[in-house]
Amino acid sequence: MSTIKAALVEAQNSEFTIADIAKPVAQAGQILVRIKAAALNPLDLKIRAGEAAHARHPLPAILGIDMAGIVETIGDGVEGFRPGDEVYGMIGGVGGLQGSLAEFAAVDADLVALKPHNISMRQAAALPLIAITAWEGLEERTQVKAGQKVLVIGGGGGVGHIAVQMAVAAGAEVYAVDSGSKAEYIRSIGATPIDYAKERTEDFVARYTDGQGFDIVYDTIGGRGLDAAFQAVAKFGHVVSSLGWGMHSLAPLSFKGASYSGVFTLAPLLTGEDRAHHGEILKWVAQRVEAGTLMPHLDPRQFSLADVGKAYGLLESRQAEGKVVVEI
Repeated sequence: MSTIKAALVEAQNSEFTIADIAKPVAQAGQILVRIKAAALNPLDLKIRAGEAAHARHPLPAILGIDMAGIVETIGDGVEGFRPGDEVYGMIGGVGGLQGSLAEFAAVDADLVALKPHNISMRQAAALPLIAITAWEGLEERTQVKAGQKVLVIGGGGGVGHIAVQMAVAAGAEVYAVDSGSKAEYIRSIGATPIDYAKERTEDFVARYTDGQGFDIVYDTIGGRGLDAAFQAVAKFGHVVSSLGWGMHSLAPLSFKGASYSGVFTLAPLLTGEDRAHHGEILKWVAQRVEAGTLMPHLDPRQFSLADVGKAYGLLESRQAEGKVVVEI
């Protein structure tokens, strides 16, 4: 096989085309992966629309940041993997790196880990970006622990529902702000739901913390979500955001002596630095999944590579009921 199938975006806002491209070859430090499933992310929509300069992914391009698949061959210098291994990782789709919406990809071996044995390829593909982002925010920036009150803004979304589960597993008392339609799911993963359409920030801070605020607030939506996080955090508390890119007043944070940390999960892909840390995080995530304390929430609808346009249409409609995954 000298060519493979891939979904290409030729130009800004163009439709996807299924094209034949040269089959990649694993270079030194890489593994060649036969991709079985690729997860879609909102960033893909921005890249396709020409609105994500920070992702540095010029068109035409193959999108897709996350994947799960099977190791086909191994390049020089790679240890810890062998042909036939099932792996998952956040491998490209930014920075000019080939994305996961293709039959094969040559992947930096540092970026991947062995897939959790107790979940499907679809489920594994949904995890890397959101799990790494949640892990860096909670486990590394804040070192969440038992007894803390944790608020996740956007707690029913991609990063949010993983952050909720991590905080619950740590023994924290967890609250999640999202739409009322996600309340039942949020309760099912161990958090108290807060409907943003029905309660103002000051109201739920008073209701659930006696006005003292939350020890940790993880904002996953940016904009007004980050402003709300600054309001909701406790004295000497910690706010983390995975979308803290706007202009915000720091006064509510400063008056409480609270801290702020940002998470930029794309950095290792864009710079080539610290990629092995992503692989390490995915090993820890796999342990959590196998222990039963972490599970991705997927939209039940199934898509193939030929249906990739429909899959992105579902993501764009905001009607998806969990992560959208394409099987390849």
